[in-house]
Amino acid sequence: MLRGRTPATTPPRTMSLDHEDRTAQIRATVQRRLLSEVSPSVEMISQADIRPILERIFAEALAEENLPLSRAERNDLFQDIMAEVLGFGPIEPLLRDESVTEILVNGPDSVFIERNGLLTRSDVTFRDNAHVLHIIDRIVAPLGRRVDESSPMVNGRLPDGSRVNIIIPPLALNGPCMSIRKFARNVLSVDDMLRTHTLEERMTTFLGATVKARLNVVVSGGTGTGKTTFLNVLSTFIPPNERIISIEDAAELSLNQPHVVRLESRPPNVEGRGEVGIRQLVINALRMRPDRIIVGEVRGGECLDMLQAMNTGHDGSLTTVHSNGPRDTLARVETMALMSGMDLPLRAIREQIASAFNVIVHLGRLQDGSRKVVNIAEVQGMEGDIVVMQDIFVFKQTGVVGGRVQGHFTATGVRPSFVSKFSSLGIELPDDLFTPTDPGRAAPPRRGGFFSAGGAA
Repeated sequence: MLRGRTPATTPPRTMSLDHEDRTAQIRATVQRRLLSEVSPSVEMISQADIRPILERIFAEALAEENLPLSRAERNDLFQDIMAEVLGFGPIEPLLRDESVTEILVNGPDSVFIERNGLLTRSDVTFRDNAHVLHIIDRIVAPLGRRVDESSPMVNGRLPDGSRVNIIIPPLALNGPCMSIRKFARNVLSVDDMLRTHTLEERMTTFLGATVKARLNVVVSGGTGTGKTTFLNVLSTFIPPNERIISIEDAAELSLNQPHVVRLESRPPNVEGRGEVGIRQLVINALRMRPDRIIVGEVRGGECLDMLQAMNTGHDGSLTTVHSNGPRDTLARVETMALMSGMDLPLRAIREQIASAFNVIVHLGRLQDGSRKVVNIAEVQGMEGDIVVMQDIFVFKQTGVVGGRVQGHFTATGVRPSFVSKFSSLGIELPDDLFTPTDPGRAAPPRRGGFFSAGGAA
């Protein structure tokens, strides 16, 4: 009896697509009308000034389309349009989310984020490759850079200081890719490091003393281990009456001392000219009467100039190096010194390293995403053709429970050879600072001064 009738059905997919199409039409209409009213100065207008104009145009476009939206949907759509017009499109909420430390765009349909050291896939997507390229153009335009087939790679910095690396087809087969390492709005302190168990109090006491005593410290580690963040923490121990020259590829350090000169390298322009590298800045910094030189990272021939600076009276220098461990740090520094083009014998380079470096602090990112100081080692000098090192503090991992790495920090029992320098400078350390810790007991109590930012407490 019902054979000739077809049950009434609602094609939800058709309605959904119609809704999406009309929403996209509203976005396009709002953007087009906004550009026609305020162009070409839309990029220069503040959000406070442009918001009323955008709200009016948005309301008119909604009325024309007669699209029923709830208050929440209306607000979300308006925020999307604001981000598209004045911000960085779909990744704008991720940039505002302080719990997100890295944003990795692997094409329009694949966006990953890092939280607490762990990567997860987000639900953020772009419309297509052209949409990603539009956001990339918005990022690089204020930098005076361009991204196209003739120049498919670029490094830059967002307005908040976050580092961004961009690579596009034909080099990137997945589509346009971005890697954004966010700039921390709140600079971490020694107390923050202690609270997150990045290191223990005895280690901060020791590191504070090394910086106060103007020893040369190298912070090493792999990508994403927090080298620059830790270098920033170490810089808080520098006394306020010293002149600091900081040299970086992308300015990330936040130095609170009153006498700081910040230098930043410059990439070549669109014509391939005008490049100023780290090496040139290191050489120039030596003529600027520095008390301290802080190099954000050495990765090439500038390493030899840094070594010479450390060996010619510029004590107390700080820098970072990519490596897998303290011993690998020395091997990498040797290789980078050879990259300078100077025809030096290997022994001469090793003598420079043994004389320049005093302490190597190695950071590691463990399997649960946590970052820790896994080694603090002293560079003791040369024995034959070998640079001799000795661990002072180490992190000993004992296992993994519930996905969390278990372990403890301990001293190795070795007293650094430069401890006598601390005494001559009036820097007192606890008697048991270098006493090894029993894994079953807490670290020994402090019986001396704990160094806070800029001095002893």
